[in-house]
Amino acid sequence: MTALSPRDIAVVRQVAGLVLGYPDSELLARLPLLRSAVGGLPAPVGGPLAGLLDHLVRTQPEVLAADYVATFDLSRRHALHLTYFTHGDTRKRGLALLRIKQTYRRFGYVLADSGDGAELPDHLAVVLEFAATVDAGAGTRLLLEHRAGLELLGLALTEAGSPYAAATSAVSATLPPLRGSVREAIVRLAAEGPPGEEVGLDPFVPPEISGARR
Repeated sequence: MTALSPRDIAVVRQVAGLVLGYPDSELLARLPLLRSAVGGLPAPVGGPLAGLLDHLVRTQPEVLAADYVATFDLSRRHALHLTYFTHGDTRKRGLALLRIKQTYRRFGYVLADSGDGAELPDHLAVVLEFAATVDAGAGTRLLLEHRAGLELLGLALTEAGSPYAAATSAVSATLPPLRGSVREAIVRLAAEGPPGEEVGLDPFVPPEISGARR
């Protein structure tokens, strides 16, 4: 893989984060600009992203919308929420979400309240926006902490033949090669799936994340 410059990494992450969002009119209007941005990337990452952008340009908006919902909203194997893969719907996931949100706050990156339709802090598009536009180092650490989820998502999208696999593979290319412990975690999670909630406990998301009031 060709070495990526800091600028290349930022472009990959920003473009990938945008195309992993819902394909609304705002995203579709940006596609020519995004296509221009990836044109300057090394071919191993720029080529797949360009292919995904071409797919988004060629496909009718209503078809894109239906495919996005079917891919990401109706299949847990394609969850865009990274902590789901490692924690499932458990109390540990709620604490992981809180830690991510606290990281954002340290850098002045404040998410909108969930009541406004905002995504949870572990949504891959949100993590990528933070990594691309706020702090590359902290964003990279978040991606590495949740590398197993990112790779499992990519594997699932690839197996499904989804064009969105190009986005996750490009993001993976901005990170160091996989090492033994991470590979083992991916294999284990792929075999076992996300953990279930402990008996007698309801899935927990802290009020700081959910917007609920005590």
